[in-house]
Amino acid sequence: MGRGFSASSLVAVGLIVLVCSAAAAAAETHVVGDSKGWGFSVAYDSWASGKAFAAGDTLVFNYQAGVHNVVAASAAEYRSCKVRNSADAAATAAGSAKLDLKKGVNYFICGVPGHCAAGMKLRVVAN
Repeated sequence: MGRGFSASSLVAVGLIVLVCSAAAAAAETHVVGDSKGWGFSVAYDSWASGKAFAAGDTLVFNYQAGVHNVVAASAAEYRSCKVRNSADAAATAAGSAKLDLKKGVNYFICGVPGHCAAGMKLRVVAN
């Protein structure tokens, strides 16, 4: 035999690479606050700190309709707790929202006045 790989060895290596790539590319879904949901009862920095997030993952926000909402925010909006566009908040007022993560830092706040300042804000870094 020669010093190279056989055709069956190359096929096996190719399949392993394909399976590993598909598993790495699979997006995950994370329920924000787990069973407590999106509200005042969760320290969201602590909730996020034990989790790994990737670009393309989905965050599911579950909350009391008409009482809370969720807005994808800029860093400045996150810091100031002020929403630039109330239409963004109104679009998520139904009680549940699914938002996809982008690579890098992602910010989310409740757009109801006073709620973000009371702790309804989340910062997530997606790799």
